[in-house]
Amino acid sequence: MGPKEQMLTYEEIEYVCDIFVALGIEKIRLTGGEPMLRRDIETLISKLAAFKDKGLRDLALTTNGYFLPDHAQQLKDAGLDRVTISLDSLKRDVFRRMTGVDVLERVLAGIEAAKQAQLTPIKLNAVVVRGYNETEVADFAAFARAHDVAMRFIEFMPLDSGHEWSRESVVSGREIRARIEERFPLVPANVRRGAETSSRWRFADGAAGEIGIIAPVTEAFCGACSRIRLTADGQIRTCLFSTVEHSLRDVVRSHATRAEIIEYIEGVVLKKEPRHYINDPDFRQPARTMSFIGG
Repeated sequence: MGPKEQMLTYEEIEYVCDIFVALGIEKIRLTGGEPMLRRDIETLISKLAAFKDKGLRDLALTTNGYFLPDHAQQLKDAGLDRVTISLDSLKRDVFRRMTGVDVLERVLAGIEAAKQAQLTPIKLNAVVVRGYNETEVADFAAFARAHDVAMRFIEFMPLDSGHEWSRESVVSGREIRARIEERFPLVPANVRRGAETSSRWRFADGAAGEIGIIAPVTEAFCGACSRIRLTADGQIRTCLFSTVEHSLRDVVRSHATRAEIIEYIEGVVLKKEPRHYINDPDFRQPARTMSFIGG
């Protein structure tokens, strides 16, 4: 089977999404790599948006922001509700060093385009890596205040493509919060965390914007995790750090009945790991990195 044949077709995506929504899934997020590399991304979004009539409440997309200046309004028109944009630095040289490309100004333009298209609430993700951008944490908070966006800080996880992760590079969620509060005191946001990955904070002085801290390495939240990932080639992953994948694609293409597919999905979900094993001495990084399995 060639790479193209491995990918789920539109018909298969619609079919399995119909099943997932019927089983109670209320939120769908398109991730990557970079989902906007698909030339037909608006078509895919419009097909998924149709499930809002069947119980889907939230359709989101995570992007590096590069294509947003030209496509934000088309995404909104297709039925997308909101976007999360990766922004690992506000300094051009650091941004280039972390991402490998010199496109900070275009990403900033993409954030503005998303605001104009009302793809809100806008969330900005910054992976904090020691030696790169930890000194910018308070600057990011200032950006959130100035632009009324949710700034989310993520601990560096062992899912990098270069397999260069080390514990020494991790800036803990506690340190991130302390760096912010040196300039901007925070108070807990008046929301229930539930199954959310981030702890959420508001600025004590009532300024616009929000802070989220995602700390899977030092403050694991696995017990409340309810996320299931479906890769572009039809594999179910029950955790970002799973070393096992479950081929829903093969089940669908075996001409299984809808009832049999539901039974398979429910069986896989019951195998969801109770926690990740990052802090165990025998932890093994998954073979497929974040660029293949999404965030």
